[in-house]
Amino acid sequence: MQDLKIVFMGTPEFAVESLKALIEAGTNIVGVVTTPDKPAGRGRKLTPSPVKKYASEKSLKVLQPEKLKDPEFLRQLESLQADIQVVVAFRMLPEVVWNMPPRGTFNLHASLLPEYRGAAPINWAIINGEEKTGVTTFFLKHEIDTGDIIFQEEIPILPDDNAGSVHDKLMVLGAKLVVKTVNAIANQNISPKPQPHKQGKPAPKIFKEDCKIDWYRDCETVHNKIRGLSPYPAAWTELSAPDEEENKILKIFKTEKSGSSGLNPGDIYCDGKKIILAGTRDGDLKIKELQLAGKKRMTTEEFLKGHNIPDGSYFIS
Repeated sequence: MQDLKIVFMGTPEFAVESLKALIEAGTNIVGVVTTPDKPAGRGRKLTPSPVKKYASEKSLKVLQPEKLKDPEFLRQLESLQADIQVVVAFRMLPEVVWNMPPRGTFNLHASLLPEYRGAAPINWAIINGEEKTGVTTFFLKHEIDTGDIIFQEEIPILPDDNAGSVHDKLMVLGAKLVVKTVNAIANQNISPKPQPHKQGKPAPKIFKEDCKIDWYRDCETVHNKIRGLSPYPAAWTELSAPDEEENKILKIFKTEKSGSSGLNPGDIYCDGKKIILAGTRDGDLKIKELQLAGKKRMTTEEFLKGHNIPDGSYFIS
């Protein structure tokens, strides 16, 4: 495995764990490709990606192309003479890039392909109420997330899991699978299998409007949507209160199914101290963690110490 020259491609924290695992396994990382530094924070200071930060700490060569077909980038990438490229949470690659190394380019995807192809597999698996998910390594080809499968590992999605906890589990599980995959390729001990022709459930990119809560849906569906979007990008709703000229935007991060008290969809019961109940089509949800726009995330008890929800308030679907 030490003789195999590897170029690693990735951007967020999810990818750092895989890069770290490869280094700790003694692999030969000859270069790291990540996104250009981007403005962040109030001062809009140029900030490197988590992968660049880690790679720089390990004194690895880093490439940050604006465009993946840029001739200078392609020249630099080719000069690394990689035997294989490993992709974890990066951009869609053009064929001239993924077809460059002699032993191919493989990707780590956070689902059990062919289910949940796309940009947000963790979120959509939880939103759809799945009871299991996992990670897949596969060789890249033209159509996104459709290449031949190398390995898969499965984990349960527990009732208390949200997108954040599943992300962290798959990040660690995926890093181990990346090392296993590189080792198998190095030893020429792989038998890639074509993905089934069936179209799995999709996992498209999530936009703000996708995160709005529809209180007219059933309790289970609303609950799964909230945990599937927690902590990011977060489900949200509009709070309409008597004598308030403008509605307030609330992000909701954690709920608990609470039977039925006869509330209509979107109606609110609040005791002013510890409890906020919201009605759905067939039951109530107890709101446990929330955030008012411009404020910090807090528990319901913390929220009610500083904010009043008067009788007659309701959530707008």
